[in-house]
Amino acid sequence: MRPMANLVDPEVELYAAAHTTAPPPLLESVEASTREGFEAWGMMVGRLEGRFLEMLVFAAQATSVLEIGTFTGYSAIAMAAGLAPGGSIISLEVDPRHAVTARGNIAAAGLEGHISVIEGPALGSIEQLQGPFDIVFIDADKASYDAYYEATLPKLAPHGLMVVDNTLQRGGVLARTEHPTEAAQALRAFNDKVVNDPRVACVLTTVRDGVTLIRHARGG
Repeated sequence: MRPMANLVDPEVELYAAAHTTAPPPLLESVEASTREGFEAWGMMVGRLEGRFLEMLVFAAQATSVLEIGTFTGYSAIAMAAGLAPGGSIISLEVDPRHAVTARGNIAAAGLEGHISVIEGPALGSIEQLQGPFDIVFIDADKASYDAYYEATLPKLAPHGLMVVDNTLQRGGVLARTEHPTEAAQALRAFNDKVVNDPRVACVLTTVRDGVTLIRHARGG
């Protein structure tokens, strides 16, 4: 399979990042250590999407956030800056090394009282959570996106927002892609399902690798 081209001109993306408020030094440190210590550092949301998530949390005046996929904690720490007073984030992570690293970064940020990391398979953890959640951020294994969607939609607050990452898969979701990856196939099916789901309204944005915003439909 030939590699997918960048969805956004790299110079444009660099310009956008340069004109986005810089992250605090702690997050810059988290990014640097993640790049150095994790081969899959590209899973980290980074400066542009980190601020985007923070803005969504702030605009929603969120006090309760659920994150599925912690990695090294960058996105949770970024979102915490947008929480309403007294707000908290529950972040779910299946990988023990990721969970330990995230907890260390969260502690370094002084956010242990606002962010908790639950280690283990996400679907099992979600069953134990009551909700409702003002924001649900899904950024984990792509094959399970549909399952996460179905498990969290009933726990999304009436005016809540579900935020789903990597929904473009570097263009792999496009019909012209001859040999889509397993992840791209899963996201194709997920995107088709959500846009046709009468329970919700959605918009698929071209922020980085695609970020879909989902809310309950009116009357739903």
